[in-house]
Amino acid sequence: MTIPETRPDGAPTDGPRVEEALRLLCGTPVEVDVAAKRLSRGSGVYAWWAGPSILPDLPGLPNDNIPSLRLLYLGRATSLRGRILRNHLRRSGSSTLRRTLAGLLVSEGYRTTWTDRVVLVPEDESRLTAWISAHLRLTWAEDAEPATIEAELVRRLHPPLNVHGVDPEHLQAAVVAAKNSYNASSRPDEPARTP
Repeated sequence: MTIPETRPDGAPTDGPRVEEALRLLCGTPVEVDVAAKRLSRGSGVYAWWAGPSILPDLPGLPNDNIPSLRLLYLGRATSLRGRILRNHLRRSGSSTLRRTLAGLLVSEGYRTTWTDRVVLVPEDESRLTAWISAHLRLTWAEDAEPATIEAELVRRLHPPLNVHGVDPEHLQAAVVAAKNSYNASSRPDEPARTP
């Protein structure tokens, strides 16, 4: 029987699963089109990586195998394939990564509209997908219960685009401002006033 590691607060950790996820997440990132062919439908965690010229004001840990790439974002999914292909590469309404990137790339002129939430206009959804495919790389690790290891991974890796679960000293003000700006960029139409 394996005794789980404990944190200082006495809560058990999932040490071996975290270490395996770290090993895979810090492996060699692949281009989006390669990932699209390899991603499984299983659950797990994933990491987005980029070169230092992409969002240069945001620090990120260098990749173990390609030090010229640095970590930008870490997430979890009940279906890795579905989360990456249907959300992160298609719809800003269901992707925190896309909304954050659109907010950070405001100088690129991304436009939003209101549906039941703020979303990019269709042309800019396509444009952001092309930008992600051109500039970001991906790693992932399958895990049956990714929610139980995600917080520890975020705590250890400090991905600059993550806001939730990040220690306050690693929280990026520019990312918080970009998210707020994006969320304020479109509002529901006001009902017509009757005289």
